[in-house]
Amino acid sequence: MNYKAKDRALVVICVLATILPLTILVVLIGDVLIDGIGRVSVAFLEGFPSRKPDVAGVKPGLVGSALLVMLTASVAVPLGIGTAIYLQEYGEDTWWRRLVATNISSLAGVPSVIYGLLGLGVFVQMLGMGRSLIAGALTLALLILPVVVISSLEALRAVPDVLREAAYGLGATRWQVVRHVVLPSALPAILTGCILSVGRAIGETAPLIVVGALTFVTFTPDGIDAPFTALPIQIYSWVGRPQAGFQETAAAGIVVLLALLLVINLGAIILRARLTRSR
Repeated sequence: MNYKAKDRALVVICVLATILPLTILVVLIGDVLIDGIGRVSVAFLEGFPSRKPDVAGVKPGLVGSALLVMLTASVAVPLGIGTAIYLQEYGEDTWWRRLVATNISSLAGVPSVIYGLLGLGVFVQMLGMGRSLIAGALTLALLILPVVVISSLEALRAVPDVLREAAYGLGATRWQVVRHVVLPSALPAILTGCILSVGRAIGETAPLIVVGALTFVTFTPDGIDAPFTALPIQIYSWVGRPQAGFQETAAAGIVVLLALLLVINLGAIILRARLTRSR
């Protein structure tokens, strides 16, 4: 009886641990939708920030976030996948390789504001990039790079060794094995991890604040060296305003950000499914 009671208690705890966070998440999203869905419109998406909440828009933040995502992905994804390929397929099993892999795993848990301080010191000040779009993108690239490497490593490790051995048995070189056997098999999982990592970068606020993203912008970036803002920065700015109208505007910005993240995650699911079927 004691064991059955313990089992039932454990099941109840597991159910509560699953349902409670989902319930809180649904309540929060519902509250945001109720407050902000009425403000979402074409004018809101094409408008610029204003001191009047009724006419404020998110265009600079939306454009800035899109440019940040493209620049961040163009740096972090090739570098992360290349690092994972080297560590898994080319690197010898030495203490140095194990140390590098362990440090990469540790970097994935570093708070994002630390990466912001690193970007401020290296990109903004040391390299003289200033508070520019490229400095913010490189900072976010450092932030998601460990996650890209770890997810790519796990995808490469999941490829059965028998496929590699069969390719080597046919006389293929190491690069041919990686290019034509390993990568096609691991590509769905690699791309899924990369897209989800980029989705994390979209919602980051602390690193961009430290690097110097602007909170009130009435223009869109005209180059990678231009000042910029991002959607989370604009939401953060609106939440801090005392006027009640800005709370609805901030909620509308959150709705747009959630929609953007949903599109990215949906794209990852569709891409993985198509690549899996094509194998």
